[in-house]
Amino acid sequence: MGGARIGRLLRGQQGDAAVKTLGNLLTLCAHAQRRTARMALWAAAHQDRAPANPNATLLLQLETARDHLRSMALDWPRRLGKTGNFGLKWLAGCPLPLVAPTRTAEPDEAVQQVVQLQAWLESDILQMPVLRWFDEYRDSDAFAAWCSAPAQTAVPLECLAAWQAAAQKLRPETRTLDLLDTDTKLQDERLRAIAEDLAQNPDFAQRPQWLGACAETGVWSRLRHRETATTSHTALSRLQSRWLELLELTHLSVNHQSTLLQSGALPLGPGQAIAWCEMARGLLLHWVQLDEQQRVLDYRVLAPTEWNFHPEGGLARALAELDPADADCADYLGLAYDPCVECCIQLEEIHHA
Repeated sequence: MGGARIGRLLRGQQGDAAVKTLGNLLTLCAHAQRRTARMALWAAAHQDRAPANPNATLLLQLETARDHLRSMALDWPRRLGKTGNFGLKWLAGCPLPLVAPTRTAEPDEAVQQVVQLQAWLESDILQMPVLRWFDEYRDSDAFAAWCSAPAQTAVPLECLAAWQAAAQKLRPETRTLDLLDTDTKLQDERLRAIAEDLAQNPDFAQRPQWLGACAETGVWSRLRHRETATTSHTALSRLQSRWLELLELTHLSVNHQSTLLQSGALPLGPGQAIAWCEMARGLLLHWVQLDEQQRVLDYRVLAPTEWNFHPEGGLARALAELDPADADCADYLGLAYDPCVECCIQLEEIHHA
């Protein structure tokens, strides 16, 4: 559900009621949807940037790690042709359940969960500390060899090894959505421009463009990767980035470094604001307009899927260049761009007169 429909659904709602509605409606990465909604509504009502909340940032990182694990355990094996409880058996010893809790974890509880997750990764999969693993295997070639080692039994790594040869050859164009920036003034200008597009054009949230062209957003396009980003990514590197971020999320959260995932809100004028949040699928944006009683007049949600699956975007063009019979590569591309969306490959016959 996008465009103006969300605005009509939320019209007249306030504060927590609007947040709850959005969380129930947008169930993919619902924790990030609720967080972004809270920040947008607060900034619109107070006409100030949303205040920093270290515990909320830690919870965002913990829930994003959960989203990565869920995708790797449930979606990846199915794409590999594995059936039954193949992925769930791999997670039998994981201390972080796939199902998100019904209540918000307390700060100490969240830290403990992250500590336990890192310990499980180090003992059951990495067989070494996370930092040492990064020193030895973060390089793409070393990572590929490590995934393909005969002793490797972790489900996501088995999947990556199976996809390696084909996915490495898939090199779609890379044009990342660089809305966020270390220069706050420049970032505000970009966010104001996107907010204007969202406010003026209800269809923009369905077919967004940045600087007159399509863009993509995902783990590989994070602000923290900007200076070290390669000029081109493969389908494999996009998939690998999710595993690397899972390790980063656990290590940095344990060590109380809370800037891994960016989020915030910017007031835009009376009753209006835009908020953003980096989540498992990429950059999420919420725009809101309130009335004088702080009730929702209009609301827009721009999710990563609308950037990545744009009918004229990089994924669409990459699919158009494939051999019509190469359904496997089409599946790899869809999975690489957006891990939370079900993709179906359908071939159509073209009859010439």
